[in-house]
Amino acid sequence: MIKASYHDKGLVIDILTKSFDSNQSVNYIVKQDKNREKRVKALMDYSFEVCYLFGEVFLSENKKACALILYPDKKKTNLKSILLDIKLILQCVGISNIQKALSRESKIKKLQPKEPMYYIWFIGVDPEYQNTGIGSSLLEEVIADSKRKKRSLYLETSTLKNIPWYKKFGFDIYNELDLSYKLFFLKKDVA
Repeated sequence: MIKASYHDKGLVIDILTKSFDSNQSVNYIVKQDKNREKRVKALMDYSFEVCYLFGEVFLSENKKACALILYPDKKKTNLKSILLDIKLILQCVGISNIQKALSRESKIKKLQPKEPMYYIWFIGVDPEYQNTGIGSSLLEEVIADSKRKKRSLYLETSTLKNIPWYKKFGFDIYNELDLSYKLFFLKKDVA
């Protein structure tokens, strides 16, 4: 696993845009119109920027998989974060979906613990390389990094087929949220 540089931003966005194109949770937030693919890309751009500022961005050694890690306790409101939020609304969510997006985020925050965490915002593999072990190797390295930092791992998924994969690595479901789809909250302690 290598730490992504800012020059890797386009590659990371491309991997995540392809990986999460049909994801229910992503498409719940993204305005569904003729620009949907550009809007998914804008969400991944936003996520990269936020994790680059307040977390970490990792790539697999072969640069076919990536993980966006956020440390929510380190996230601060500043001019850059406000401008990123505005850009997200205009390029991804859309004015008409602001309330839906804010409501979803509020519900998620209520269910997440308040402890300092190692939050896996996105982990994805280029679809051409899925089911080859690249994602598993990257997740193992992410878990090892969380142990070094002494932070338990948290994530959410709406993709049912991913739950057994996460469970294989020691994650457990600690909560669920019903939206127009089911969102599962997973945790892995690093004690």
